[in-house]
Amino acid sequence: MTYLDEVARQGSIRKAAAVLKVASSSVNRKIIGVEESLGTRLFDRHADGVELTEAGAVLLEHCRKTIFDYQKILTQIEDISELRSGHIHIATLDSVAHSVLPKVLDQFSQSHADIQYTIQTAQPDEVMMGVADGEVNIGISFCNDLLPGVRIHSQKSTPIGAILRPDHPMAERDALEMEDLAPFQVVRSFDGRARQSLLNEAVAEAQTDLPLQLITNSLPLARSLVLRNHGIGIYSKIGFLDEIEQGLLRYITILSPVLKDLKIGILTSSRIHPTPATHLMCRSLTKALKALRLDS
Repeated sequence: MTYLDEVARQGSIRKAAAVLKVASSSVNRKIIGVEESLGTRLFDRHADGVELTEAGAVLLEHCRKTIFDYQKILTQIEDISELRSGHIHIATLDSVAHSVLPKVLDQFSQSHADIQYTIQTAQPDEVMMGVADGEVNIGISFCNDLLPGVRIHSQKSTPIGAILRPDHPMAERDALEMEDLAPFQVVRSFDGRARQSLLNEAVAEAQTDLPLQLITNSLPLARSLVLRNHGIGIYSKIGFLDEIEQGLLRYITILSPVLKDLKIGILTSSRIHPTPATHLMCRSLTKALKALRLDS
């Protein structure tokens, strides 16, 4: 491809060979070999040099694009090694910010100490909008319904269920229906007032009601309330992993298609090519999420 490109630039096999610092016969053999392989001439040869044929012009356009893409990839690989692109803007659910991100950032910074971050917590629709608008490099949110301009780098099954103390009257159940929650106070995310509330959809689908609700945008507060037996939390496991592992809380599946089929995704823009730093962070986040058991 390089030989073809240079011969076309110079209009001469001899001049191209001089630029490439190889023998003219070597360049000529390469060109002839490609012509024989394709069964068509790429250059018309004349006394003053060579001139591209129509077939040669088509092939040259492909070669130049391939060479350009290859050089671009080499630059990206070099950037990955040196990470010259040093800032990552992440919008995430607060549960992920609490449980997953600190460990990922700790490990990531050991290899890439000069990377800077902007990290904000937001509701699912706000995370999605930030990625779609190109305002953030990486979004971490529920991804069952994607906006245009958003692509999923990776995803993980992350159903929303009931979080409750082991001594709660419902704690021995293997699964719960939405109506089972009605007699108890539920502690839920501020998503309850969002334009598209997952829990409201689940309640409407079950044709029931949850009259006793405590709504908060603070995950630490919700965790404290559930631990103090002030209600049943309606959350994914991801924000309560330590407490569940220690036996302080239990997670029980809620038999609602809206809640149990949810997936959380690492989201990036489909319109903007990710920087090397963004790409590497997506890989680290994917690895961390993959290691979690969130669906039971």
